[in-house]
Amino acid sequence: MNETKLDWDDLRLFLAVARDGGLAAATGATGKSAPTLGRRILMLERQLGCELFLRRARGYELTAQGQELLQKATEIEDRILSVIQDAPGRGIPVIKISAGTWVTHILCAALPELMAQTSVKLRFIASDDIADIGRREALIGVRNKRPEGPGLAGRRIGRVRFATYATSKKVRVWARVIGQTPSARWVQDNTSDAPAIEITDPRNALDLTLAGETMALLPTFIGRRFDTLKQLSDPIEALDHDQWLVTHHEDRFVPEVRTVIDRTFEVLKRTCTAK
Repeated sequence: MNETKLDWDDLRLFLAVARDGGLAAATGATGKSAPTLGRRILMLERQLGCELFLRRARGYELTAQGQELLQKATEIEDRILSVIQDAPGRGIPVIKISAGTWVTHILCAALPELMAQTSVKLRFIASDDIADIGRREALIGVRNKRPEGPGLAGRRIGRVRFATYATSKKVRVWARVIGQTPSARWVQDNTSDAPAIEITDPRNALDLTLAGETMALLPTFIGRRFDTLKQLSDPIEALDHDQWLVTHHEDRFVPEVRTVIDRTFEVLKRTCTAK
């Protein structure tokens, strides 16, 4: 076998195919489709200059060179796992939850429920930018559409709606968020001639509205949390959208992670679904 530098991700895929005995069987462990795995294995063989598998009708069978690589890759895997196990905070998974401002607001309020009797660390990533779950930028993501891409799993939470809120019908000043979300663009497009206070953080729109200074376009699941807010408009149909909980296929079977995923779903299903 030629001496060459190998990428760990290639070795990880090789190990999965070798252990599961074929491409289709390895899709669940890797989050890759069978055609993608086939291409990656072929590229690895070309890089090494040898054949690693015999392609049989019943699956993939290791060649002598494949057996040699399996032994070496397993040794590398053992060293990596040893480093992970010796790291500070080992055994306590960090669960990163990516969501927008309003969903993060709900999840922070439900923290005791999310963490009850679990040994996990939560990290909330509040951003309108979409974290790449496939690359583990987040473990759980709340999205406005069904997930696409290999290795991603999704559960539909429900329907989200937006309406205008204020503490009084007499308020005439808008809280106008400078941003590119659909709700921010709707306010920009439909209130350009109205007096407004411009802000960059959606959370400040709620702060100003609760203070009685502005009216704001808010998700109905936020507006109805505050007794002092009055809904001034019907829900705006153009902004209606489904809400999805997205996770990586591999991670959702870890017991501690699965518990947080299920609790996150239940909190959002109960709290954020349009009524």
